[in-house]
Amino acid sequence: MSIHQAPMPLSQSQFSQLLIIDAQERLAAAMDQQLRAEVEGNINRLIKAAKILDIPVIATEHNPNGLGKTIAGIREHLPETVVATEKTCFSCCTASGFERNLTSAPERKQVVLVGMEAHICIVQTASGLQRWGYQVFVAADAICSRHTHHRDNALERMRNCGIHVTNTESVAFEWLGDSNHERFRPVWQLFK
Repeated sequence: MSIHQAPMPLSQSQFSQLLIIDAQERLAAAMDQQLRAEVEGNINRLIKAAKILDIPVIATEHNPNGLGKTIAGIREHLPETVVATEKTCFSCCTASGFERNLTSAPERKQVVLVGMEAHICIVQTASGLQRWGYQVFVAADAICSRHTHHRDNALERMRNCGIHVTNTESVAFEWLGDSNHERFRPVWQLFK
């Protein structure tokens, strides 16, 4: 980003979707536990904000037979209608049935990515969504990799490719857009 280029904010909530990528039990067990707890907490904040603001939530699970289901502490906060797309490919964009989840809301061209692992499934999905014409936002404090340097490298790569790297609180407040928003207070409470 040049010094004169302003960061792109998310539009208000009616144009967004939240995508939780592979936040699964056995994968999470391999993460630094302090970072994992932070990431899990931030994913849950965004799920709760999305529910308050009627933003669609999509989830994927990579090889759930091997890596387990979505972490119970995240799964319990998901909207009841969410059924994770099972996949074996690293990019969600090549998973059978995934595109249908996105195109069910064609006006929602901004996708916020969270989950695991940053340098594999998240970076490949971000690239695929960008090729499909979506504006892609990655909440840096809601993603992780087994090794911090892999996560940092993925964030640098995504920034250099025009993916918008942001954070959980920025996402929620950009979804609101205004402190006069009728649902401001319950979203704000998530960050107190």
